[in-house]
Amino acid sequence: MFNLLVYQPLYNGLVFLINIIPWADAGIVVVIFTVLVKLILFPLSKKAVVTQLKMKKIEPELKLLKEKYTDKQEQARQIMLFYKEKGVNPFSSFFLILIQLPIIFGLYKIFLNPNLTVVNSTLLYSFVAVPHTIDMLLFGLIDISQKSLILAIFAGVSTYFQVQFSVPTLPKKESKDKPSFKDDFARSMNMQMRYFFPLLAFFISWNISGAIALYWITSNLFTIGQEIVVRRKLADVQTIQVKTP
Repeated sequence: MFNLLVYQPLYNGLVFLINIIPWADAGIVVVIFTVLVKLILFPLSKKAVVTQLKMKKIEPELKLLKEKYTDKQEQARQIMLFYKEKGVNPFSSFFLILIQLPIIFGLYKIFLNPNLTVVNSTLLYSFVAVPHTIDMLLFGLIDISQKSLILAIFAGVSTYFQVQFSVPTLPKKESKDKPSFKDDFARSMNMQMRYFFPLLAFFISWNISGAIALYWITSNLFTIGQEIVVRRKLADVQTIQVKTP
């Protein structure tokens, strides 16, 4: 089912692009293909970003609400009423991620095969032809079918900036604060996302191929650009709402 609904359509899309832009090398095609997929997923990604920004905005009020209601059952009920009042669905980001996961796995499955020149004709639709030749040299310089230290470094660096931009910085823990497993776990995850994920991106890119590194770089840059656009639009809307009597 995964191959039929996700992997095969994505695979055909990549091969189709190679056919219609024969002047482009495989690296350029990977970049264009990644951008097109991200654009298709943009409405879902936008909702996730908007939800994240709204959650961050109401965080101080939510903290006061938790302090006010100490009974766990009543606290949970009041929090859900609070979310409803603010028009925020805290579970929407989770569901959106679940929807996107199969597509992300499909892309990884495509790029995990470093030798993109070997096209599996059994997976192609009738209207998609097997390309005569596929140039694997990005700009005639970097063979994306092989490991590339340069692309792996860029993958790690772009992941670092993408995470720094997307993941909010947690407030400094005060000495008077009570020990909390939930708070300690959140801080641990925050640190891992900020520093471990970029290293993971580098090692995965270095150990597989330049193709997956290039996909990772393009995806990270697109995500950063997407967050900038969404944040600016959201800020403009809020400014208009404040100015409107």
